[in-house]
Amino acid sequence: MTFTDELRAATKESWKKSLKHPFVQGIVKGDLPLETFKFYILQDIYYLKHYGKIHAIAASQADDFKLTALLADKARFTAEAELTVHKQHAEILHITQEDIDNFKPAPTAYAYTSHLYRATMSGNLAHSVAAILPCYWLYADIGKANESATPEPEIYRNWINMYASDWFQDATNEMIDLLNRLVETMNDHEKEKVKEQFIIAKEYELLFWEMSYNRESWLSEK
Repeated sequence: MTFTDELRAATKESWKKSLKHPFVQGIVKGDLPLETFKFYILQDIYYLKHYGKIHAIAASQADDFKLTALLADKARFTAEAELTVHKQHAEILHITQEDIDNFKPAPTAYAYTSHLYRATMSGNLAHSVAAILPCYWLYADIGKANESATPEPEIYRNWINMYASDWFQDATNEMIDLLNRLVETMNDHEKEKVKEQFIIAKEYELLFWEMSYNRESWLSEK
């Protein structure tokens, strides 16, 4: 069993709930209200801007320059690819400049990105990659599990197809392999610290669906 196999086992229940969450299933079946998806897209654009920065910080933590270059490329390619698709979503969903100017991250989106920064700033490269990985891995699983789905509207098919694509699957496998390499020489105590970063990030992935499905807001706004 690899280290990442252990991580999947440790988050098994959370993983099941994520794949079966009504937000995800609403996309797969095509019955998720577009206003709910619009809420998610705005929150995810915010998340991805920080996700790209986290990759850049991770790149600076690498001793091997090839690894630095790899993570820097992932920061650019991942952010550009996903934000390009989200830009297309924004046009279809009629997201205006006013929507963007008045945007405020929901509590979970703010907390999740805060966790990513904490993982990178308080740990080493393995901690950073462990915190980054659940986002890759979960979306890759959702894409692969639902690649034959043909929901209407088309925007939902495009969302599934992006994460089912070979380039996203390959990018995910690269990150899985990288984390396994990074922990090879670690003792059990060190591995537990890395594992913790992964588990917390995975829980936030599930919470992100819940946040989006319920269009979460701050208590002061209710």
